[in-house]
Amino acid sequence: MSLPLLAIDGPFILYRSFFALPTSIVGAGGRPVNALLGATNLVLRIVADRSPRAVVVCFGAEAAEYRVALYPTYHADRPPMPEALAWQFDAAGELFGAFGWGAESAGGLEADDLLHSLAQVEERAGGRALIVTGDRDLYQCASERTIVLYLKMGGRGVQEVDPAEVEHRYGVPPALVPDFIALRGDPSDGLPGAPGIGAKTAADLLRRHGSLEAAIEHADEERPRIAAALKDTGAEVRRFRDIATLRTIPVDRPADRATDLVGGAEVARRYGMGKLAERVGSGDVG
Repeated sequence: MSLPLLAIDGPFILYRSFFALPTSIVGAGGRPVNALLGATNLVLRIVADRSPRAVVVCFGAEAAEYRVALYPTYHADRPPMPEALAWQFDAAGELFGAFGWGAESAGGLEADDLLHSLAQVEERAGGRALIVTGDRDLYQCASERTIVLYLKMGGRGVQEVDPAEVEHRYGVPPALVPDFIALRGDPSDGLPGAPGIGAKTAADLLRRHGSLEAAIEHADEERPRIAAALKDTGAEVRRFRDIATLRTIPVDRPADRATDLVGGAEVARRYGMGKLAERVGSGDVG
């Protein structure tokens, strides 16, 4: 079996590490390096466990302009990035690149869109992809050749999410994840969903009708409360589905590239992460 491409949600692993580790972990110049340290250790553990053919860490806009245009309060309630984390975002590309990991940006789109696009190009080439994220929107990418390695903000380890697991968690296949999000809502993105329709009802509607569009078209077949929710908010939930649907960005398939422990150790040492540098320089990635 071919080795997989490892595509990583850069903003998520940096935020997760920043809040998991204390800012008292400082490097050169006395600046916090907790996010860089935690994120690097996380990627190294996954690389050791999964032996990917290449690693790409994905970044992008906080909120794509077209998504904000569709729904102005999309991501509006998210707090600003802490100053101690902002400089670590700026430094991440150099550190990750030193390890031989690509650090790519989706430009005006979001990291999710780039993760989705890399998985698509890998599948078209006959390869396999692993997507590391804590964003459930990426469940729509799960397929026979793509597995989502789901990370919780405060948890440990990764949970494998394949198409069967998506159905177990949501009650719908990956292709209907955007429809499900549109109906149920997504508080993390500021999407309220259809009023009075929770996860169970959303899954039931989609299983019976096959899509959000069909559920709206057949709203009169539902209980009055559900019928009213579908008819009154039809245009809005269609926008929510559009927001939740990941875009495909033209990308080249990444070339095979092994993790460079020596190069990574050199830059880690320059940033004042001496223990990390010593450990990976000796070949220890556990």
